[in-house]
Amino acid sequence: MKENIFEVLMYLFENYLEDEIETLPDSDAIRTELIQAGFDQLDVSKAFDWLESLSLHETLKPIVPSAFRIFSSHEIDKLDLECRNFVMFLEQIGILTPANREIVLDRIMALENEDISLDKLKWIVLMVLLSQQDDEVAFSRMEDIIFDTAPEYLH
Repeated sequence: MKENIFEVLMYLFENYLEDEIETLPDSDAIRTELIQAGFDQLDVSKAFDWLESLSLHETLKPIVPSAFRIFSSHEIDKLDLECRNFVMFLEQIGILTPANREIVLDRIMALENEDISLDKLKWIVLMVLLSQQDDEVAFSRMEDIIFDTAPEYLH
């Protein structure tokens, strides 16, 4: 079965991370379940490393309230113009803070051999917001964007 790290992350998100589960199985049991489900052991290990690195990011408090962001050449290679614009859009509408934007970009770059589409980017943003404390409103707004349930405003 040809799977990748992102698909392992999505499986984990859908089955363990999204809902508040009373008792989570230990990581060895989850790893075994993933391998039995057909995921490659290396991809499972990389997905767990990805999540562990995500949990190590503390919410950063920027000194400057707003900043201008220039993408590096590696980020430009990884993210097409639509994805880069979407990241900036999320920051402009207050879903991402400058600190969370940097965590999102860090986690995207950690997915070395993955092609990042706009849909994948949205899910990565959602996973990052889930990992950050005090970002429930931003998480909810991002969820609305992903599931296209954002309220439409008439002007």
